Amino acid sequence: MCGIAGVYRLSGPAPEGRLLREMISKVAYRGPDESDVLIRDQVGLAHARLSIIDVEGGQQPMVDPDSGAVIVFNGEIFNYVELRSDLESRGHRFVTRSDTEVILHMYAEFGESCVQSFNGQWAFAIWDPGNMKLFLSRDRLGILPLHWTRVGDEFIFGSEVKSLLAHPRVEPRVDLEAMDDIFTLWVTVPPRTFFKDVWELPPGHSLVISSAGVRESCHWRLDYPEPDDGRTESDLIEELTALLADSVRLRLRSDVPVGAYLSGGLDSSLTVAMIKRFTDTPLETFSVTFSDAEYDESEFQQAVVRLNHTKHTSIACGGAEIGEAFPKVVFHAEKPILRTAPAPLYLLSKLVRECGYKVVLTGEGADEVFGGYDIFKEAKIRRFWSAFPESTFRPLLLKRLYPYMPGIQAQSTEYLKAFFHVGFGDVDSPFFSHLPRWELTSKLKGFFSADVKGSLKGRNAQNGVSARLPEGFAGWDSFCQAQYLEAAYLLPGYILSSQGDRMLMANSVEGRFPFLDHRVVEFAAKLHPRHKMRVLDEKYLLKQMARDMVPAQVAKRPKQPYRAPDVPSFFCGGTDGVCLEYVTEALSAEAIADGGVFDPRAVQGLLRKCQGGRASGVKDSMALVGVLSTQLAIKQFVKNRGVV
Repeated sequence: MCGIAGVYRLSGPAPEGRLLREMISKVAYRGPDESDVLIRDQVGLAHARLSIIDVEGGQQPMVDPDSGAVIVFNGEIFNYVELRSDLESRGHRFVTRSDTEVILHMYAEFGESCVQSFNGQWAFAIWDPGNMKLFLSRDRLGILPLHWTRVGDEFIFGSEVKSLLAHPRVEPRVDLEAMDDIFTLWVTVPPRTFFKDVWELPPGHSLVISSAGVRESCHWRLDYPEPDDGRTESDLIEELTALLADSVRLRLRSDVPVGAYLSGGLDSSLTVAMIKRFTDTPLETFSVTFSDAEYDESEFQQAVVRLNHTKHTSIACGGAEIGEAFPKVVFHAEKPILRTAPAPLYLLSKLVRECGYKVVLTGEGADEVFGGYDIFKEAKIRRFWSAFPESTFRPLLLKRLYPYMPGIQAQSTEYLKAFFHVGFGDVDSPFFSHLPRWELTSKLKGFFSADVKGSLKGRNAQNGVSARLPEGFAGWDSFCQAQYLEAAYLLPGYILSSQGDRMLMANSVEGRFPFLDHRVVEFAAKLHPRHKMRVLDEKYLLKQMARDMVPAQVAKRPKQPYRAPDVPSFFCGGTDGVCLEYVTEALSAEAIADGGVFDPRAVQGLLRKCQGGRASGVKDSMALVGVLSTQLAIKQFVKNRGVV
């Protein structure tokens, strides 16, 4: 993957090369191998390359000599070999072996609809001089980022906001409505970003900019059609196996070595097994380990390594490492985050790069696609509680949730009922599955300053999600509704962004995601919910498929989502020690007042509580991380315009 940036001046002179070079230099870590700019007509395009396919011949910006069209491309089109063969049968001739050139020829042949044929992950911009338009597109699931803004007669875009801030006319300001989104939903609702008047292109969308204005269109949307119930389980397993095997095969296409992340869970373990089973590719795997047993999965990682005979490398990560890395994590995330979980992944990608790898396959996406998260179990139990209020199994069912969190397991039934929002009044809400999470996160807004609270008075972050719900959502099975909310918002906005692309590319590593092949996603969307969760057994069909490929202890273990230590990471010697220097600075009363988002007294009270070891669970932890990351983001971007 790479970094892209550009400027389209709808009137006046062409943009200067100096400006474009400055914009692309801000994301040099996304493409440290080569960098170049090209100016045509009133458009300037810039590219920083991480060379993976056609290392010798895939330089960008790339020009189609026939049409004069120019492209800058971030990502991979995995089926480029097949597309190229079809294009050659139509008379197209190629001068490189790159997937970038295939995109140009596909655009020449099919125009904007070319993206329908791509199997891949992409964010690209094509300047079409024949039609005097700039065409931008982002992949179906939102694996790769693409941001834009318009200032007067200039349209400015880039992989990351840092490139936009290098333009002197772009003014960095916090979007308070985005803060309301993040401190409710964990993510902003596209196209909104943390920065006011800076937008992200939503997943599965394209954008055309011309003298006529800006036109956005959707080229793919996640849908859950009526399930096809006429097929046997063995037939479904056979098709799923074939789809995943082909997805893995395509994602191993590379002119440089490919490794794999191994968390110890089902998804990454299955990915490793399929690489070994369906290819002859030698494989090195990479993991994070923790000294705290609550987070550590090294036992399961080693079981997979032994079964598949991979060369394995891991990095030990604790609170000290997380605390040290956290400012860099926020710098690359470019927005506030509520958990420290991205930090170990930042350190892991650094290890991968130090071991000489540019590409890794990961198991991300399987939980959203096949129904693996506890939030799906939680909603199912709450619905059961409502439908069968006299059942004696109800209290026992609540104990089935989050077994890996001893603090939750130790609570009384009454506490768990309140924590999981067990009640009868909201069963018909389209957001039933997510209301407990959103209501818990919303409590963090109590730390907002009086001015911010006043400016957001009457706003409901859920309305932004409501406005973008697809047609037919109300008629979907409740399990599918919950899946959609995870896959359409948390997946691209946090999992693939703050934990995924941003942490990978911070160290010049490309991530590839076999479970997010659109064919796999569409197959899973057609499954009946009972094939995803059988009673409370998550990812049922995937487990059935994987049982002969992964160690028994991996196949049988309940889902344990990836987590990392939070509050103790920000204090020397743990929560009884003193704050790390940057924490003291960022959360001082003066810095909080200067940032203008939070109430200084409330934040000082939270800090004393956490420092004294009195943080009361998830809420306080998210509050500390959320406030601190916001303060760091304000300093890094609003005050310093992305200059460290």
